[in-house]
Amino acid sequence: MATAGSAETVFRSGNGAPKRAQLAGVPSRRLLWCIAAAGVAAAAGAIALALTSDHVGEPALQGALMDWVGLPYVLGGLIAWWRRPASRFGPLLVTAGFVTFAGTLQWTNADVPHTIGQAADLLPLVLFLHVFLAFPSGRLEHRLDRCLVLAAYVTAVGVEFVGMGLGGFGPNNLLEVVAEPGLAGVVQKVQLLALGALSLIGIALLLVRRRSNGRPLRRAVAVLIDSFALGLLMTATLLAFAAFSVPGFETIRRLTLVVVGLAPLAFLAGLLSARLARSAVGDLVVELRSDPRTVDLRDGLARALRDPSLTLAYWLPEFESWVDAGGHTVVLPSRGDTRATTMIDRDGAPVAALVHDGSLRDEPELLEAVSAAAGIALENGRLHAELNARLVELRGSRGRMIEAGRKERQRLERNLHDGAQQRLIALSLELRMVERQLSQDHGATRALSHAQREIALSLAELREVARGIHPAVVTAHGLAVALESLAARAAVPVGLTVELDRRLPEPLEVAAYYVICECVANIDKHAQATSATIGVTRVAGEFVVEVADDGVGGADTERGSGLRGVADRVEALGGRLRVWTPLGCGTRVRAEIPCA
Repeated sequence: MATAGSAETVFRSGNGAPKRAQLAGVPSRRLLWCIAAAGVAAAAGAIALALTSDHVGEPALQGALMDWVGLPYVLGGLIAWWRRPASRFGPLLVTAGFVTFAGTLQWTNADVPHTIGQAADLLPLVLFLHVFLAFPSGRLEHRLDRCLVLAAYVTAVGVEFVGMGLGGFGPNNLLEVVAEPGLAGVVQKVQLLALGALSLIGIALLLVRRRSNGRPLRRAVAVLIDSFALGLLMTATLLAFAAFSVPGFETIRRLTLVVVGLAPLAFLAGLLSARLARSAVGDLVVELRSDPRTVDLRDGLARALRDPSLTLAYWLPEFESWVDAGGHTVVLPSRGDTRATTMIDRDGAPVAALVHDGSLRDEPELLEAVSAAAGIALENGRLHAELNARLVELRGSRGRMIEAGRKERQRLERNLHDGAQQRLIALSLELRMVERQLSQDHGATRALSHAQREIALSLAELREVARGIHPAVVTAHGLAVALESLAARAAVPVGLTVELDRRLPEPLEVAAYYVICECVANIDKHAQATSATIGVTRVAGEFVVEVADDGVGGADTERGSGLRGVADRVEALGGRLRVWTPLGCGTRVRAEIPCA
């Protein structure tokens, strides 16, 4: 039932068994323990290489820093792989950790491992970029991300081979073809600056993701993206220091390793937070049981899922559409969107959909628990949403009927003006011509004069009828001119104030005209007033019309169709009509209509 192509997870309530998003096979514990042991062995090997190398300064500190980076990536990746086997993020973290250890092979004095380590020298920096941009699925979702990471791999590996072929990396470099250390230095400088620039682009992409769609990110995701961006910033700074041989390079390198090593720890903290978040499901159940109001359901679900951007949509079979709690249409995200959809159904029939941050796809257990806890409340909410949707449809239908009636009255008024009125005027002119021809016959002259007076009265009545059907003067000249004419015809003195800087849409002006016409007619017939005031203005995005008189008050707003009819017209435009009519104190009518 979702939008075609949307990425969705389905959970069933009622008698249906819960069905999670498709998960890849969970890795065996033996495999995970073997990889963990290999990671610990690699960490110990890095320390041993540093301590036995004859070209590593402060070997104990250097080895400890590499273990600080590599070991958390390996162990954190294993935990992520075990907890979220459908995601490639865990294996990617493990790979980054082992490649980091591979780079320490350049510390050895043996030619072959030294050459391998030198070739992988900058590869960990690219893998960190890959990890950061691939969060949380482990896949590079966007073409720009893929192009950026591919360019970084080519620069880190391909250009490194070129530099090694030109020499300049010591006597243990087996790939040296010609000894051109000066040219090798230029190539290395270009390589470092290119990788620094690619890291800065990566930061820009992370910041764009941080602010994507203007929606607030989940707190855990926002913290992770911030830590990723900080890691890339430190990496870009380190590469710039290395390219220009800036003093303090070693200090920056150590700080960079410390910051980059924090990223998997922040990810593990997010995983722990996800497990602890399930306790919020119990709070949600208690909250819904004690205060099951539909209006608070979305907020409760958002708190339980820790996603302030959550949107709750209900499926209405009769309308064949998704709507929010207010009955307004909701469009579910499509494939490739940063948002994701979790469908909730009952006995095979869709009930609701949660539109949430895409990172929640990696926490199906939490989504399932929250969906099950809110199942009954969601059915309740769907009924409220259906009622609100019917109200929205009713308002729209009433508005369309009034608009159709307005157009039909406009057509009738135009037909009367162009047809019957014109024929009466032509007939009156012909009678005057006949009267001049029969000026000697006094009897005929009196009869013709009487006929002309009757035609004039009929014409005046016809014009009044046409004006009541549709105020053509409003369409042609605007509301202000029409109200001036109306005030001039009133039975009592009328003070008119129109404060509009421009014309409003015709439906608003016509509605205001009818409100004022009805009020003026009531004043003439019933109010026994000596004066009245009419005010028209715009206040804070609202079109305000107010009519007041100093008559006897006490008007009955329930009987008769006059004020009820104009109230319907105002409400069809999303406004409201209010009447104050205390006995002996006159009557005040105020219409407020939204006008963006």
